[in-house]
Amino acid sequence: MDNERFLKLENVQKSYGEGEARVEVLRKITCEVSKGEICVLFGPSGSGKSTFLNLVGGLEPADSGSIWVNNNEITRLSNRELVEYRRRELGFVFQFYNLVPDLTIRENIEVTRFLSQNPLPVDDLLHSLGLWEHRFKFPNQVSGGQQQRCAIGRALVKNPTLVLADEPTGALDYHTSKEILALMERINQEYGCTMVIVTHNDALRHMSHHILRLRDGKLVDDVRNDHVLPVSQIEW
Repeated sequence: MDNERFLKLENVQKSYGEGEARVEVLRKITCEVSKGEICVLFGPSGSGKSTFLNLVGGLEPADSGSIWVNNNEITRLSNRELVEYRRRELGFVFQFYNLVPDLTIRENIEVTRFLSQNPLPVDDLLHSLGLWEHRFKFPNQVSGGQQQRCAIGRALVKNPTLVLADEPTGALDYHTSKEILALMERINQEYGCTMVIVTHNDALRHMSHHILRLRDGKLVDDVRNDHVLPVSQIEW
């Protein structure tokens, strides 16, 4: 594992509301994730996990503190620069897919391909994702697992350096979840992209190089896993 620092948060704070209605969602978060790591982010509902992803993804501004991604301090970027940052560096994977219903599986992946100056070949990606035979189908003609594979392909075709995944298996059954996690494991190994995965499933700590845990907006665990297991050996 490359120990080069890739993602760094330093004293990051975020709150919503004002006065008595003000809620601190993230409280002085400081952590680092190395290049090429799979990092899982745990925590109960309301602990700040999705806000963490939104800040790293440049979708919301931090109240204070700094966030660095690939030697770029994104907390200092203008709105236009943040758009370029998301195009250049990021791939997003969501729990509920967010596919365009009137586009085929192939077209849903190709949509984001045009945002990148160095995209991956769509045909190769369709084969890797196990979607080649479904490439001309529409989202409502394939299973939930295949829709999530398509959503992952849409994130990956840009050839991002950082993948942010918010509960990517939350809507899937056990068997399909393991298939999706094995796919993400293989993608991490083949393409070397850094991954931050938000999940409620504590078993995912075994497949991860780095484990973060939030509680009430505070970082209560920040540990490396020196005994990473293949997804095929993990049960829950």
